[in-house]
Amino acid sequence: MSKIVRVGAAAVLAASVAVVGLAGPAGATPPGIPSKATAQTQLNGLTVAAEGSMSGYSRDKFPHWITISGACDTRETVLKRDGTSVVTSSACAATAGRWYSPYDGATWTAASDVDIDHVVPLAEAWRSGASAWTTARRQSFANDLTHPQLIAVTDNVNQSKGDQDPSTWQPPLTAYRCTYARMWISVKYTYGLKLQSAEKTALQNALNAC
Repeated sequence: MSKIVRVGAAAVLAASVAVVGLAGPAGATPPGIPSKATAQTQLNGLTVAAEGSMSGYSRDKFPHWITISGACDTRETVLKRDGTSVVTSSACAATAGRWYSPYDGATWTAASDVDIDHVVPLAEAWRSGASAWTTARRQSFANDLTHPQLIAVTDNVNQSKGDQDPSTWQPPLTAYRCTYARMWISVKYTYGLKLQSAEKTALQNALNAC
């Protein structure tokens, strides 16, 4: 598939052709993804509770993207990490490269077609305990490059996910659901976030299918 993107007043055909079925580039997965056994132990240790309120929530309470190094912010850092042959401008903007989206198996050649997904969405974190955090902790969560919380994926797929948990949304590419569950569990465990009963069931089913 290809997309029409607008530059100024002119519409141009982007060189962002999605190629389905290509293997992902080496090292494109986020760091810290636990084994199935470790994820199971972590899942067993999470607290099950009713989902909290969205009262008071704002994405602004999770400051992102922050500067990571030089002119590069978190988004640009993940684009470089998860892409292949990424070329950047002096302002650290990705001007060329290839990005494989493990959620749907598509590869893109324009950074504008790629979103950086918060594996555990900010709103979901808020409902799961982050509403009680300091702004500094929420900033760390929203820009976490150490744990499997950030990943470059197809923008439309990320937008379809929204702030859903695994009981209502999992990656379209079935083969990636085991990895996705392990990432989700790890992030919730690391940050001490709670989970709903239906969410836990969905995660357990995903682990069982690994």
